Amino acid sequence: MRLRTEEFRPRAGRYAFRVVQPRPALRHTTLNDPIRDWGYLVGDHDGLARLAGLFSFAAYSPHTVVHVPLRQSIPRDYPQGVPVDLVLAHQTLGLRPSVWPALRRGLTHGVPRTVRTDERRTACHGAAWEELWEQRWDRLPRVDRLQPAVHARTLFLFGARDTFAAASLRIGEAAGFGPLPLGRRAAQGHDVLSSSLTTLLPLSRGPRTELDVGFQAYPPLAHFTRPGRSARRRRPTAASP
Repeated sequence: MRLRTEEFRPRAGRYAFRVVQPRPALRHTTLNDPIRDWGYLVGDHDGLARLAGLFSFAAYSPHTVVHVPLRQSIPRDYPQGVPVDLVLAHQTLGLRPSVWPALRRGLTHGVPRTVRTDERRTACHGAAWEELWEQRWDRLPRVDRLQPAVHARTLFLFGARDTFAAASLRIGEAAGFGPLPLGRRAAQGHDVLSSSLTTLLPLSRGPRTELDVGFQAYPPLAHFTRPGRSARRRRPTAASP
């Protein structure tokens, strides 16, 4: 998969980071704060497909911060909550959420880039994590889970290769098969709960952080074609501008 991005080199004190953003922005994809509310990531086919690609890119880019601006996306009626941006970074990078506001101010004068992802490699490593989770879901070490944190209206997911790859597969599934279980609801413009990243997050004895993934076609709904129609007769699928 080829992704159009913009690359920045902001500094926070003595440290410089490589930050990559998707271009154009994912206008029809939104995310609300999973720490304060029920976390729900919902988007159209284009937004979720590109987001899956960004998770795949993050999996194999341990020295890169992936920043996905979502607060300015077109608001959804549901769910109600605090909208947040999304940042993906490897745990080994040492990025602290507290320095993010300074880095974010430095995201100016980016350089256009095209990055590629390897779907076969992502599927292999994502499946390896899923198999490990099936065998020892209650004993997975911290490094084998996504570590969430929220700061400055941004959700940070700190992970490693296999956890980001597994998340990529789940979001890709929502992008490709989201409307299948409830095609009529999706065709009417409603969101369809399609996948979840909750099992990738740490276990908790108290209230657990949940992060689900939903599909929602953007209006006008004439852009949306229900699954099962002949490909030769199918109108172009929805794509974010």
